[in-house]
Amino acid sequence: MHTSLKKELVELELYLLKSDVRVSVQELDQLIHDDFLEFGGSGISFGKKEVLRQLPQEKCPEFSATAFELRLLSSDVAQLVYKASMKKPSEFITRYSLRSSLWKQSQGRWQLIFHQGTPCEPF
Repeated sequence: MHTSLKKELVELELYLLKSDVRVSVQELDQLIHDDFLEFGGSGISFGKKEVLRQLPQEKCPEFSATAFELRLLSSDVAQLVYKASMKKPSEFITRYSLRSSLWKQSQGRWQLIFHQGTPCEPF
């Protein structure tokens, strides 16, 4: 039903996981809504200002994301839920999580307004 929207949002979500995007304050500023909020797997919450300050300084983990599902919540808000695995450069373990992202269409483009990653058992 919303195949093209799902494709677009999955592409944006995967784009945000790329190392060259995660180090670019300009790219992040375009992709992340000013009212962004994240509940991290560590239990810490943070907003866009913290992301723009911290993320470009971090070494990018290796990500794998699968099982994307789209829920259209309104004409301008959509939710992507998916499974992800992540391996940080300084660690030997792979972490698994269930993820939820809310995307809001604003001024003709989709921006990430909320994200939550919840640790889970390996899948």
